[in-house]
Parts: sequence; structure tokens; C-alpha cells
Amino acid sequence: MQLVLASGSPWRQKLLQDAGVRCEALASGVDEGAVTLSDPGELARTLARLKAQAVSARRPGALVIGADQVAHMAGECFGKPKDPEDHLARLKRLRGRTHELVTGVCVVGPESEDIFDVRTKVRFRADLTDGDLKAYVKTGEGAGSAGGYEAENRGAVLIERIDGDWFNVIGLPLYRLLPVLRERGWNPWS
Repeated sequence: MQLVLASGSPWRQKLLQDAGVRCEALASGVDEGAVTLSDPGELARTLARLKAQAVSARRPGALVIGADQVAHMAGECFGKPKDPEDHLARLKRLRGRTHELVTGVCVVGPESEDIFDVRTKVRFRADLTDGDLKAYVKTGEGAGSAGGYEAENRGAVLIERIDGDWFNVIGLPLYRLLPVLRERGWNPWS
């Protein structure tokens, strides 16, 4: 069975590879900024579906995995930081507060489609100084991530607690995805 990840994200591909999922990665070309929905789950699922369908059209017969992550807090959805100033302002808003990461996943095959989302709460430390946050932004890490941080790297120092699926925080909810792949015929041992 040919598996294709509809993403150019090296993190998502590495997560799958580390879990024994061999797949090709192919960027979808979907303009994420063109989709504006206020509900974070609906936004994440819609973007995941658009990505999976775009790649499925180029790889008919393959099982295609699309995913997108949305961070939100207090009714505001936010994507990747626009620039260093936006990045710093976002981290300041997150300081001492809890936000939620929602990852939408869509698995498209020749005859069916599975779509779901997984939600994880992340609480930032309250004792972070402006200097800490400026130093983190200066590293460039997190600039390409929905929340503006990478929990698996230096961004770990920003976090006080995670409630939910760790894999979801770093980009792909494997605990929910792997059973879907198995139902579709993927065998982790072959």
C-alpha cells in the first residue's frame, strides 16, 4: 500500500517514520490563508481535507494523509507568526495562560475518507520574562509553527504543562491516526 503524507513538514514526516510508517511526503500547495473559519476544529479539518484531496488527485490509488494544526485561545485562532514582532506578541499573550492545539487529520483513499481532529491543552509558564521570550524568538525556532513554538525543542522551556496527546502538540496525533491506517490495511510490521 502506497502511503503519501500531504505535507512538506519535516516534523510530521519524521513522526511517521519514527513510528514505522514509510511514506512519501508531497507538499499540497494549498493556500492555508485563503480559508477563514472561526471554529478551530472546523478550520483544522477543512485544511487537512483540502491538503489530502489535492495530493490524492496527484497520487490516485494511494492512501493520503493530510493534516493541519490550529492554535487558539479565548476565541482567537492563530496560525504561524507573520514576522518576529508578531511572534513575540503572540508568546507574550500565551505567557501564564492555557491555549489549545487542534490538529485536523484527513485520510483519503481510493474509496473512502476519514476525518477527525484531536485537541490538546498547553499551559505556558507565568514566570517567563520579556527577555526570555525575545531570546526564543531570536532563535527562529517556532516561526513556522501554529503556536509559535516547538515543544520538542527549545520551546519546552516555555511550557508548564500539557494535557492530552504529546504527539498532537508536535504536529500529528499518532495515537488516533495509526489505528485509522491499520483499518485501511497498513501493517506496522511489514
